[in-house]
Amino acid sequence: MSQYDVAIIGSGPGGYVAAIRCAQLGMKTAIIEKYDTLGGTCLNVGCIPSKALLDSSHHYEDAVKHFEAHGIEIPGDVKVNLEKMIARKNAVVEQTTKGIDFLMDKNKIDVYHGLGSFKDATHIEIKKDKGKPETIEAKYTIIATGSKPATLPFIKIDKERIITSTEALSLKEIPKHMIVIGGGVIGLELGQVYKRLGSEVTVIEFMDRIIPGMDGALSKELMKVMKKQKVKFNLSHKVKSVERNGDEIVVKADDKKGAEVVFKGDYCLVSVGRRPFTDGLNADAAGVKLDDRGRVAVNEHLQTNIPNIYAIGDVVRGAMLAHKAEEEGTMVAELLAGQKPHIDYNLIPGVVYTWPEVAAVGKTEEELKEAGVAYKVGQFPMRALGRARASMDIDGFVKILADKNTDEVLGVHMIGARCADLITEAVTAMEFRASAEDIARMSHAHPTYAEAVKEAALAATDDRALHI
Repeated sequence: MSQYDVAIIGSGPGGYVAAIRCAQLGMKTAIIEKYDTLGGTCLNVGCIPSKALLDSSHHYEDAVKHFEAHGIEIPGDVKVNLEKMIARKNAVVEQTTKGIDFLMDKNKIDVYHGLGSFKDATHIEIKKDKGKPETIEAKYTIIATGSKPATLPFIKIDKERIITSTEALSLKEIPKHMIVIGGGVIGLELGQVYKRLGSEVTVIEFMDRIIPGMDGALSKELMKVMKKQKVKFNLSHKVKSVERNGDEIVVKADDKKGAEVVFKGDYCLVSVGRRPFTDGLNADAAGVKLDDRGRVAVNEHLQTNIPNIYAIGDVVRGAMLAHKAEEEGTMVAELLAGQKPHIDYNLIPGVVYTWPEVAAVGKTEEELKEAGVAYKVGQFPMRALGRARASMDIDGFVKILADKNTDEVLGVHMIGARCADLITEAVTAMEFRASAEDIARMSHAHPTYAEAVKEAALAATDDRALHI
């Protein structure tokens, strides 16, 4: 029986990063993955493939709608080759997952393919598709089994017309009318992909706004922009049935007044969130407890009730974000090595990769109001930037929330071009407890989108914005 210092169950961003850091710190490490390729949901059917399709569809939309304004003339009609677009996405995924294989080899991490299942707190059985199960022994185990798409109890996902994000990444045709249940990150990103390619897209959301976990100003602006892109929204609607009749999908929902509304399309994307994935883990055999939401219960050190077993990423409490899982994987590895790592969960950014992109870190204005914190707001529109006008990306704004008394930055919320990258400036500033004035006094290259961050900081500092 092979023996290890650490075994990681699951090879997504949390799992493989934990494995690399454990190996760097001198631990004999194994990683167990139930699928044939490493990388988990993020690399195979999540972050990476969805961004590939978002970029491809964005190029197409630019060619159809914007090239002429830039003086670029294309003879004949611009056409979508969905099969080739999907093939490019698959190639990106393959290249990325092979990169993880390389990293495992480089760091001398033993990789096992099969379903990892606890026999007890120190032994893990690996059930393979072919051949006999294999058992390994590990002094410590890190559970990194991630999450799966959630659904509603009355919806039957057939993976053909009633689909999750996984199937939406590999469709054989462009839907005529895609009904999206859920106005969160996944539904909006994939809805925008197919809207760009020519689908009619209707979003049905139970809450009274889209991206409900983010600052209300971002929700309002993103919906305004996507409405201009001809996406239809139905807020405060409670879906009660989804039925398939041949190639037609019929969705029935009650609006906020209780009146029934019927939607008909040829595809229905169910994007109502994700659920922690512990199927087949056999946590009971190790004595590991789950909480009332099916997540692995952990303390502030990500340690379960069994001292030598830890859990990270989507399978534990907190935001289901790849970069959050990576930070947690690093933290657990360093804890096992006797170090004193720390994660400030308030400073883990969230991003929506629509166009314009949406990004945020820290407290929302709603949270500050609820907590009774005295704050001030500085906001700057992207359309006031020379760089934004040059690229024709003028939608959106940067909004900075700062403590009214100390001027410390408490939250930054932005929507616009390249905000997924711009948000890191805010994270850096807030990690060092910067004030709005600190950011306002930093030199920002001109012309850039990042100037909007400086201008918003100036606006929060005695209303000193220069270009509005």
